[in-house]
Amino acid sequence: MTTDHSDLPVVDTQPTGGTTTVEDVLEAMKDVVDPELGINVVDLGLVYGADVDEHSNTVLSMTLTSAACPLTDVIEDQTRAALDGLVNDFRIEWVWMPPWGPDKITDDGREMLRALGFNIG
Repeated sequence: MTTDHSDLPVVDTQPTGGTTTVEDVLEAMKDVVDPELGINVVDLGLVYGADVDEHSNTVLSMTLTSAACPLTDVIEDQTRAALDGLVNDFRIEWVWMPPWGPDKITDDGREMLRALGFNIG
């Protein structure tokens, strides 16, 4: 599936001098922390995917633990800071299907939750 990046600006140079990869973006997104749980959005399983074009424009498919979560602005601000200098521009597509569930949490995320006293399988 190709994501349309026509609404993002086209630039001739890469901000990092090379091509930004999805792996680079996901690693940077580990600096974005869910304000309620204190665990990064990648290990919580809130990042469903990332698409990076040849100009380092990035579209993130993300969800929240609840569609009623009021923290989208906080997460967008943290994402902007985490991706600054790595990507040319980004957009978050909020996705609600499939719904988030504990099965989306990574092993590292489970360890972090256990360390905070959560009982998670």
